[in-house]
Amino acid sequence: MALKGAGAEEKELENHQGERLVRLSNPNVAAMQEDVLYHFSLSTSSHDLPAMFGDVKFVCVGGSSSRMLTFIKYVATELGLGRTGDEYPNICSGTDRYAMYKVGPVLSVSHGMGIPSIAIMLHELIKLLYHARCTDVTIIRIGTSGGIGLSHPLLLSPGLEPGSVVITRQAVDACFKPEFEQIILGKRVVRSTDLDEGLVQELLRCSGDLSEFATVVGNTMCTLDFYEGQGRLDGALCSYTEKDKQDYLRAAHAAGIRNIEMESSVFAAMCSACGLRAAVVCVTLLDRLKGDQISSPHEVLAEYQQRPQRLVGHFIGKSLGRA
Repeated sequence: MALKGAGAEEKELENHQGERLVRLSNPNVAAMQEDVLYHFSLSTSSHDLPAMFGDVKFVCVGGSSSRMLTFIKYVATELGLGRTGDEYPNICSGTDRYAMYKVGPVLSVSHGMGIPSIAIMLHELIKLLYHARCTDVTIIRIGTSGGIGLSHPLLLSPGLEPGSVVITRQAVDACFKPEFEQIILGKRVVRSTDLDEGLVQELLRCSGDLSEFATVVGNTMCTLDFYEGQGRLDGALCSYTEKDKQDYLRAAHAAGIRNIEMESSVFAAMCSACGLRAAVVCVTLLDRLKGDQISSPHEVLAEYQQRPQRLVGHFIGKSLGRA
């Protein structure tokens, strides 16, 4: 990859005046002759990234490759971005780490499970968008979560029923702090987990347009583990009681937390650091105050998982003038 002088960089910035460029918080990348996006099986020398991805405006990420393929097919059909019979090959077919699909200005990428997996993917995804010279990109995580719902009889509120969708206002850690902590070179580094409030409200309005399922705005707790980290009693290890769990989850609810998952904090921190407009939209598969195991029938869970896809698909269509 050819290096650019200061004049060329100034000219490029002029060409993108008024547009929001993807930026990196790393001065070393600009000096690299080649950038190998190893876990995507892509490279700046072997692939024309601006030609492949330069038109991307919306990036949706989720845990499983099958879910993200389903999403790209849904978006292509619902928004008229594809044609009947179109195939959507995995752009990252040279690796089995992640899967990536594209139709029009929409990119759909799997990120695996947990903070380490999504963090690796995001490093390479954000660099891909940077090298492709993408502008005005919105990135949304769509996924599943455990809900925390307390009923309020006086307010005629049943709590947060399974199948409800939570749009994250702020990602918090297991101590309810709005921050992401990482040890870098032996030192504790803390980054904020702010998300775009305007985007939160746009997504909430889109849910109102659909009127298909309950949607709330609340904080999302991001944990390092599915079992003990989320206060479950059914793991291989457990050193606390049902009362301990209930007290913790009720304290989380009092802190504004409405769901629990394992990726939102690093997602929010990295997107914010690189100037990306970002949101997290997750469906709740169960109310954690009522149990730990996900026991709903497969067809019910499958329909629940489509709800964030329908909401985000409607948002993209509305943004493109196709809804």
